[in-house]
Amino acid sequence: MTAAHAVEPAPARAPESSGLPRGLGWLYVVGGVIGFAGSFALTLEKLQKLANPGYVPTCSINPIISCGSVMDSAQAAVVGFPNPLIGVASFPVVVTAGVVVLAGFRPPRWFWLGMQLGTTLAVAFIHWLVVQSLYEIGALCPYCMIVWIVTIPLFWYTTLHNLEVGNFGGSKSLGAALRQFHSVVLVVWYLVIVVLILQAFWDYWTTLV
Repeated sequence: MTAAHAVEPAPARAPESSGLPRGLGWLYVVGGVIGFAGSFALTLEKLQKLANPGYVPTCSINPIISCGSVMDSAQAAVVGFPNPLIGVASFPVVVTAGVVVLAGFRPPRWFWLGMQLGTTLAVAFIHWLVVQSLYEIGALCPYCMIVWIVTIPLFWYTTLHNLEVGNFGGSKSLGAALRQFHSVVLVVWYLVIVVLILQAFWDYWTTLV
């Protein structure tokens, strides 16, 4: 067989570090859709309650699991309008970011720093809401908790990616080291929140036993 007829080998698949983190792209799409669904559902519940002050939200199950108590609090509109509208506006951006990454777009550094800023503000905000729900409002909103659940990995894996590719301008070794324990950090993070929930409402949980 001549060189002209030789079959060229298929190009190697680009590694994650080449700028195409497909796993993160899927996380953005799936997490963004789930976060949007939770925010949108809570927005609908809020609209129902505004139209009918006596309306009991479908996510108000007992004195602790009570969207109504959370929606009636001042913390539910901390920026002047219902908090779920932030999610309704923001999560489609996350989904779009995931789609363009999965489509093969190689985002520039400013794109990833923008995602870092957005997810950092989001994770700080949801942790403030966690504290407010546990120690000020004294109730939990299931739809809000869905947003908590998806926001944490969005922040965590965006941060890991930026560390690994050097978008923060420092050494990439920290990102590589943290990547080895990425799931452990996430599990511990969730467990801490679960323990705080159990501790804050322990008197109520014990009545259910």
